Amino acid sequence: MLVKETGITVFGVCLVYDFFSLSCSGLKLRNGRVHQRFAWQPAASSSASLQIPLSSRENGKHRFAQKGTWNSCHPTSPEEQRSSSLSVSNKAMRAILSYLTANHNQNFLYTARPFLKRAALVISYVLLVLYFRLWIMGGSMPMFSEQDNPASFSPYLLTRFLTYSYLLAFNAWLLLAPITLCYDWQVGSIPLIESIWDARNLATILLVVVMMLLSLHCITAFKRLEHREVLVGLLFLVFPFIPASNLFFRVGFVVAERVLYMPSMGYCILFVHGFKKLCTWLNKCGVTAMTLSALLLLLLFSWKTVKQNEIWLSRESLFSSGVKTLPHNAKVHYNYANFLKDQGRHNEAIYHYKTALKLYPRHASALNNLGTLTKDLVEAKEYYRRALQLNPQHNRALFNLGNLIKSQGKKEEAITLLRDSIKYGPEFADAYSSLASLLAEQERFKEAEEVYKAGIENCPESSDLHNNYGVFLVDTGAPEKAVSHYQQAIQLGPNHHVAMVNLGRLYRSLGQNKEAEAWYKRALKVSRKAEILSPLGALYYNTGRYEEALQVYREAAVLQPSNKEIRLALAQVLAMMGRTKEAEKMTNHIVTEDAECLECYRLLSAIYSKQENYAKALEAIDKALQLKPKDPKVISELFFTKGNQLREQNLLEKAFESYKLAVELNPDQAQAWMNMGGIEHIKGNYVTARGYYKKALELVPNSKLLKENLAKLDRLEKRLQEVRGKDHT
Repeated sequence: MLVKETGITVFGVCLVYDFFSLSCSGLKLRNGRVHQRFAWQPAASSSASLQIPLSSRENGKHRFAQKGTWNSCHPTSPEEQRSSSLSVSNKAMRAILSYLTANHNQNFLYTARPFLKRAALVISYVLLVLYFRLWIMGGSMPMFSEQDNPASFSPYLLTRFLTYSYLLAFNAWLLLAPITLCYDWQVGSIPLIESIWDARNLATILLVVVMMLLSLHCITAFKRLEHREVLVGLLFLVFPFIPASNLFFRVGFVVAERVLYMPSMGYCILFVHGFKKLCTWLNKCGVTAMTLSALLLLLLFSWKTVKQNEIWLSRESLFSSGVKTLPHNAKVHYNYANFLKDQGRHNEAIYHYKTALKLYPRHASALNNLGTLTKDLVEAKEYYRRALQLNPQHNRALFNLGNLIKSQGKKEEAITLLRDSIKYGPEFADAYSSLASLLAEQERFKEAEEVYKAGIENCPESSDLHNNYGVFLVDTGAPEKAVSHYQQAIQLGPNHHVAMVNLGRLYRSLGQNKEAEAWYKRALKVSRKAEILSPLGALYYNTGRYEEALQVYREAAVLQPSNKEIRLALAQVLAMMGRTKEAEKMTNHIVTEDAECLECYRLLSAIYSKQENYAKALEAIDKALQLKPKDPKVISELFFTKGNQLREQNLLEKAFESYKLAVELNPDQAQAWMNMGGIEHIKGNYVTARGYYKKALELVPNSKLLKENLAKLDRLEKRLQEVRGKDHT
């Protein structure tokens, strides 16, 4: 609180109170001594004088001048004796003037030294705190928009003066009767006062009259050197509110209930002082009535406090209360719409965004967020462009429009928009990730890496940025560097399960299965999601731990029963465990939901092949080929599988044709070359078979099976040559 503008004013309150009350306490002592002296001195004697001691008796107690008070111990002068007919208050004023002008006190600086020391210490601390505050803010004042404080942006001096003045009265009314309370008073909460004939100006006049009366009462109290309660109450009421009054600088709100916390202390002091005064003027019945009224007021305020605290229990209750309390406030509709958007209640969010725009058509952020919820891309683009017309530097609108343009294939325009988003929002990490990803898609890897590095430099606390950079490094062949960025992402966000899964996948690709499993399990401790269970199940499956894979995939299928990839993986595990009937049933069920599931037909072919039902296996592969996949490697795999099924049925010619089609689409299909060599080998075409075997061996030089086949072929050829030699002889 002491580094906020409102809280720091408490030091000003202390200094003023010190000056007018504590440091001037010696004046009352001096005034009391003078009064005592003239009470003791005979009126007829002008030559005799009594020596006045340093103490005086007041209310039956001795009071002594203390070190550091503004007091004097000078003996009575003739001039003071001649002024014995003056009133006590006039003597007090003369004493004040004498100390302030130092005409009658040669030791003014000496006696004022304690106060000056205290003041210098407090002022030094205030300057230090203000410097710290400015340092935190980057050495500049915060920038506010028209929606934050409409009055401060009005071009008319009269409008600003009348509105600011009325806001003082409005805040005073909130202290007296906190009936209408809201967490945010902005954008139309209090309409501007543009004419002197506005009825609300009467409230301003009433406040001025009350404050003038309080000030006059305070001055009178100072002359009598009493009623310090009024002084302290007035100081606490006025001083803490000065920073929020727009008097010295523009503030970012119309009304802020938080700035009334400290003024309420002054209000309470004045209330108690007034209550005490009234009780001295009333009879017993009146005092009883006043006491009961005060207790009732306390109960009402306590009830209001409890009800208001309930509003702050949750984000929904807080934002919905604003809509109920100030339905003409665009900001509360905007905030409530943001909450609804986060909750997935998009239709309600759209309604409140549109309501905010009706109340304040220049709300750029509402237009931007409305664009994110609109399914129509043309309409969304229009919302983003309108937001940018109102605020060309709206980095979120630039980001969203850039991503939309990117999805339409306009890559260069998207890059320009994303660069502008970074320019106007250098701490917006998502813009760096999106721009770098787009550059990487265009194989501009050097530029993409520079963007990632700039993002990490400007947003060092962004765990997502480190994670995305890690993915980029893996894709560009630098997995060792990626490890450190994944770990940094996890360090910044201990619950960043995406980075944990990515790190697990990286270790899996490096063959470090134990480390991969550990990271998958750590991610599951954060969140048991199907997206985390699936890679763990794949790890178990690929390492032959089928029972564990089955349990993991079953849990994932329960979490996402509509996810066909998970159910297909589960069927694959069942098939590998020999539970082909269950696997077949599950796969056929997926096919009924999605007749174009290519992987389903491939799995069915494998299941039927395992059941030695090669006709059905061949039928499943033919259905997969009828889907006409676009990837040549996928088609090659399908023809290779078809060749295997035909070979099992001893249809070698057709099998050879399928293998031939497979290698035409993918010449690196070593197994197809070897099978073609095997068919030619069986048919006795040893020379042709050797050619196919050698082609396969070039692709997999360490294949033992190929070497064995070549060795068999060598033996057969040798025997054949021996037989031919005998026949020749």
